[in-house]
Amino acid sequence: MLYIALLRGINVGGHNKVPMAVLRVALSQVGLKNVQTYIQSGNIVFEFIEDRATSEKLIQSTIFKHFGIQIPVIVKTRAQMETIFDACPYELEKKTKSYFIIFNKTPIPDDLKAGQQLVLENEEVLITDKALYLYSSLGMGKSKFNMKTFERKLNVTGTSRNYNTMLKLLSLSLEK
Repeated sequence: MLYIALLRGINVGGHNKVPMAVLRVALSQVGLKNVQTYIQSGNIVFEFIEDRATSEKLIQSTIFKHFGIQIPVIVKTRAQMETIFDACPYELEKKTKSYFIIFNKTPIPDDLKAGQQLVLENEEVLITDKALYLYSSLGMGKSKFNMKTFERKLNVTGTSRNYNTMLKLLSLSLEK
C-alpha cells in the first residue's frame, strides 16, 4: 500500500533537525519501501505492507532512535489525501493560497462544533471531520491562526501543508 507521512515540527527554526537523506535510509532499513521525501519540512511517500497505525508508530520510533526527538507523525493513504485536497471549499485563487491542516483522527461531533465556533478576523476557516482549511486574506505571515487553539478545541493533532506541497505529494504518490 502506498502512504503519505506528514511529520510535524521538524527542521523549523533550527529545531528538531532531521536530514531527509538520513531519514530515507533509516526508514528503508526498517521495512518501508520506495521511500521518497519532499522538502525539509517532513513529507514522506512510501510503500508498506502494514496498516497506517503501524507505519505511524514505526516512523515515530525510527525518528526517536536516530534523531532523539519525539514528534507527531500523521500517515494517510493517497486516496485520503486526495479527498482532503478535493474537499477544499475555496475557489482556485484562494485555494492556491490556502493551508490544509490534516488531522490525526476524526474529531467527535461536539468538539467539531466547538472548533467551528472559533472566528478569526480576515481569515476563512472551514473545519471538516478530516481537515481544517485556512485562507488568510492578509497572508500567513500576518495570520492570527493558532494551531494549538484549534487542536485543543477539536481534541486532535494536526499538521499543515500549503497548496503546492499537497499537489506535489499527490503527484509523488501516484501508483507506478
